[in-house]
Amino acid sequence: MKLKKIIYKLAIPASLLLLVLFVACKKSFLEKPPLGTLNPEILATEKGVNGLLIGAYSLVDGEGASGDGFASGASNWVYGGVASDDAYKGSDPTDVAVAAPFEEWVSLDANNGAIPQKWSLCYAGAQRCNDVINTLAIATGISAPKATAIEAQARFLRAYYHMELKKCFNNIIYADETVNPQNIDVDNLTDVWPKIENDLTFAVANLPATWSEVGRANSWAAKALLAKAYMFEKKYSTAYPILQDIIANGKTSGGIKYKLFDNFYSNFNPAQKNGSESVFAAQTSVHDGSSVDWGGDPNGNYGDILNFPYTGGPGACCGFYNPSQDLANAFKTDANGLPLLDTWYTGNNVSAESGTSYAGNLDPRIDWTMGRPGIPYLDWGIHPGIDWIRNPANDGNKSPLKNVYAASQKDAFTDVGSAYWGPTELVANNVNIIRFADVKLWAAECAADANDLTAAKNYVNDVRNRAKNSAWVKTGNYDASTASYTSGANAATYKVEPYTSFADKATAVKAIQFERRLELAMEGNRFFDLVRWDIAAPVINAFIAREKSFRPLKLNANFVAPKNNYFPIPQGEIDNMNADGKKRLTQNTGY
Repeated sequence: MKLKKIIYKLAIPASLLLLVLFVACKKSFLEKPPLGTLNPEILATEKGVNGLLIGAYSLVDGEGASGDGFASGASNWVYGGVASDDAYKGSDPTDVAVAAPFEEWVSLDANNGAIPQKWSLCYAGAQRCNDVINTLAIATGISAPKATAIEAQARFLRAYYHMELKKCFNNIIYADETVNPQNIDVDNLTDVWPKIENDLTFAVANLPATWSEVGRANSWAAKALLAKAYMFEKKYSTAYPILQDIIANGKTSGGIKYKLFDNFYSNFNPAQKNGSESVFAAQTSVHDGSSVDWGGDPNGNYGDILNFPYTGGPGACCGFYNPSQDLANAFKTDANGLPLLDTWYTGNNVSAESGTSYAGNLDPRIDWTMGRPGIPYLDWGIHPGIDWIRNPANDGNKSPLKNVYAASQKDAFTDVGSAYWGPTELVANNVNIIRFADVKLWAAECAADANDLTAAKNYVNDVRNRAKNSAWVKTGNYDASTASYTSGANAATYKVEPYTSFADKATAVKAIQFERRLELAMEGNRFFDLVRWDIAAPVINAFIAREKSFRPLKLNANFVAPKNNYFPIPQGEIDNMNADGKKRLTQNTGY
């Protein structure tokens, strides 16, 4: 059984279910009005505590809490994608207009309507973890090993939610089990990385290696999330042995030895989720009794709805999250099949909107990452370009691809029980939070930092060789069961090869950073990578300069560091937390 939001799957009596849902959905600690009263002893049983734990897991996908929305999805498509050089907001500028400032930065402020969505969702998730820990402390009838495993899962999830907050807002409060509406003698001036590390260290030591429910976090996922924390802290020598251990010995919660999928797109195929490359993912499902009409909280991929082509292909609406021209150009390769690390943006554009298009070599991952004119879009037919784009002037002529489903998968992997957009936009496609390619490329960074250029090259080449040997997009039939085409000629001139060597450390670092862009494009990592590498301002401003002459939303755009390295703390939260005159939340510098 995969973990689901629907707590009745645990066979909890209906009366208890209502109480579980009441506690699991209560407001975050940052909302000061007192909560309703509930005797926690009612939930202090093994079933009750597990119900609360399922509630904590249920927010990993970024949906299901008060105040959530399009910007709280686990994919971080707004915070990590639109805010970077990977993607445009999409749709019309006035459609979900509060996302437009993430593209141009100048007007992004603490009153932006998208900002509270991520904040509220993650703190709600942290509070649900605290509900588990506090209720577990008074529970009876739970064996010590089970209690420890429950606490370890809650602390893993609490660390995850706080890491998301830290990445976005930097100066945050760590809401552990001691923080609640009656105890908010806290502030956001203390760095929370040590507490994130502490929770994850406990999880590493106390989680099992496997579960019968494969959506649960295991000890290897905890190690990977801990390594990710160290990467953000630039503790490369500390992260490296953990990553090496994961590469050598790690396995999924289902007991599968970690390895890169044979086919790149298998990572995004709902028929192959929770496979060998999945380290930790937001679990989704359909046809499970959770289907509801618009406005409810089903178990399908609900955080990233509307990121489909406009008026064609999968989905029904609305043309958000279009891959940028700059990202398409990054997939150019030279005669040796290597990236153009310094010149990708020069010359003709790949699939140009006007003028002559680039006709040279391409990394084949481009056509598993985006739909572009004249190229097969799974089994939906040939991508028609601007006919599937809502506002080409701002959105270009390309569509997202990693979040969609094949035409042959409709109904089987979409939510047929819901009304309105549900049957086409609620999808059983997990959202990758950490996959094994992440681990390999983090290890490459650590090796380069240690000046072991051979090891760095080998880790990068593992990823590049998978791209070389993976199924390429062809003009023939698409097989949705294996994420591959079964016939036809190559859809473009593909050429990708491994590196033979890195000349020096600087070259290695540049190549690794570029590889992360190619491999993880449109997966919500790009902005956060640029910030942790200390190159966000020059990269994003160079991107803006290249595009401002033909993208209206870029005309007045400007990224200012260090201010824009993090997003503003929601003004409403500052006003709420500081209302009694005591300063608990301090706004990030520059906002």
